[in-house]
Amino acid sequence: MIRKLLLALLPLAFVTPSMADTYPTSPINIIAPFPPGGGTDSMTRLVSNHLAQSTGWNVIAENRAGAGGTIGIASAARGTPNGYQLVMGQVDNLAVAPWLYSNLSYDSVKDFAPIVNVAGTSVVIVTRTDSPYKTLQDMIKAAKEKPGSIDYGSPGAGTITHLAAVLLQEQAGITLQHVPYKGSAPAMADLLSGQVPILFTSLPSAFGQLKAGSIRALAVTSSKRSAITPDVPTVAELGYKGFDVTVWYGLLAPAGTPDAIVQKVNAEVNKILTTDEMKKAMGAQGAEPLGGTSAEFAETIARDRKKWGPIVEASGAKSK
Repeated sequence: MIRKLLLALLPLAFVTPSMADTYPTSPINIIAPFPPGGGTDSMTRLVSNHLAQSTGWNVIAENRAGAGGTIGIASAARGTPNGYQLVMGQVDNLAVAPWLYSNLSYDSVKDFAPIVNVAGTSVVIVTRTDSPYKTLQDMIKAAKEKPGSIDYGSPGAGTITHLAAVLLQEQAGITLQHVPYKGSAPAMADLLSGQVPILFTSLPSAFGQLKAGSIRALAVTSSKRSAITPDVPTVAELGYKGFDVTVWYGLLAPAGTPDAIVQKVNAEVNKILTTDEMKKAMGAQGAEPLGGTSAEFAETIARDRKKWGPIVEASGAKSK
């Protein structure tokens, strides 16, 4: 009986390598779980375009936005594990969202096969150039004088940008009014039109406007200044010791995707991340390429998910 079972299963042992040898035979969709124009969308399109150019594969970027990126992530988790539907996840919907939402429809550790950590950057706090807030200290001083009088936008409730604002309020002892948007682009549009005076967003989504001189950066939330904006101070160096909110973007497949396919995509993405062209393209978007193994990316997700748990609980940002 056991011999018959082993013989029956034997052909399956060769399925994964053969699939990897011929993969891909049809278009690969990479879901960007935010609208066009934001940091996640930019990273998704950079990877899609450069991967297609490097390999000759047919790679398509697809936007599925909503609920702080969790709708697109959830749809990817339900996808067929054959390597043809991938997703560009990020720290907010993989490490933070599990603690923010009690009814989240996916498990960021169990429901995915991490492929590679693509890029890293910071959250940046920005305002218009005609704003009375010349520095972060100016904004904090005004917020202390009139608690709750200052609105701020973010790309969505539960995103890492939102949580960065929550943490700043806690450490600075201020109260701001949150205005959540469905992505970075509409949030930036309202900042520019004067609908909100302050925006917490990813550096890639703000970098174009910063270069154009239409907005002012008050601070970045990473532990060190960004090489992309070296003149912009960190929140930590402005008096909030230990403040560190970083953003990463990484490529994932549904759990159960053959490891040989995961490793094939990992190898090809790592190749494009080391090119001068990609480094320049990411730098122009305010990000830096990361890369590494699929196991290292899995460790990053698990580590950051553990890190953010107690912070979210202490912040009171958890959704009811």
